[in-house]
Amino acid sequence: MKFNLIVCTYRRSKAIERLMQSVKEQTLYPDEILVIDASPNDLTKKLLEVKKYSALKYFKVGKENSGLTRQRNYGIKHSSKAMDVLCFLDDDIVLEPNYFEKLIASYKQYPDAIGVGGQIKDDVNWRKVPTNYKAQFKEFVIDNYVRPLGQRNVLRKSLGLLSDKPPGFMPDFSHGFSTGFLPPSGEIYPVEFFMGGVASYKHQLFSEINFSEKFIGYGLYEDMDFCLRASRLGQLYVNTAARVAHLHDEAGRPNHHKYGEMVVKNGCYVWKLKNPKPSGKAVIKFWTIHILLLLIRFVNGFNRDKSGFDDARGRFKSLIAMIKS
Repeated sequence: MKFNLIVCTYRRSKAIERLMQSVKEQTLYPDEILVIDASPNDLTKKLLEVKKYSALKYFKVGKENSGLTRQRNYGIKHSSKAMDVLCFLDDDIVLEPNYFEKLIASYKQYPDAIGVGGQIKDDVNWRKVPTNYKAQFKEFVIDNYVRPLGQRNVLRKSLGLLSDKPPGFMPDFSHGFSTGFLPPSGEIYPVEFFMGGVASYKHQLFSEINFSEKFIGYGLYEDMDFCLRASRLGQLYVNTAARVAHLHDEAGRPNHHKYGEMVVKNGCYVWKLKNPKPSGKAVIKFWTIHILLLLIRFVNGFNRDKSGFDDARGRFKSLIAMIKS
């Protein structure tokens, strides 16, 4: 299968250099690489001119095509028609050497796949356990693996607000388990959403849908929006053997107040996309969880995380706006 890589970037020349070095070391190299750069400077352009990566095509875009979803759509438009699969990576990702080999093999193993996501490594302490293992209250068990739930989810569980769906599936009240709750088993799991920063899709899918430009600028939940719409057309999977590190780069990110606003506003949008007519119980749970998370972020502000105050203010602002509307 022929596949390409589309990387959308903004003010992250150092991060993209790290990513491209890990691409260079892949056991299976992309047939085409498109870098869509919306940076106001030429640091990324100059870097890529010096490094000379094979099969690379660089595009500098202006304001009319800047913003994550617009840049992705631009990359799709300029992808070679010969590509069977289009892969998307955030610019602050670093790949394990066999990432593309594992990812592309997923399409051969599951011919019905219209999209396959990779797995972001984290510092969570997963343990292999017997099939009959009984989880403690503060633990999460899946596929003979167990991990800590984390304080927020323990609190939600104690209040009856925890998702009853597998990772990668949205419950009626939203706020489901992310694909980060899939175990490091090396297996492939069906999902209805995955993380946009480690994503791939069949090229043919984009003849029917594109990334929504409602999510302008930095974007948040734009990957959820796209995946939920894609899931109506076919099956998505996550291959936990296709692994990456996400080295969060603060450059180009919105301030915490704006981020808090987007969590509520965009979160509500994708919830209504999946559940346009939610039950009264689902509505109560959805907003209760948002209020709970707002309070947690506010308390974080007193606990050596001053960004918590700004995040909480942004969430509160959006909550009030949603109530008024």
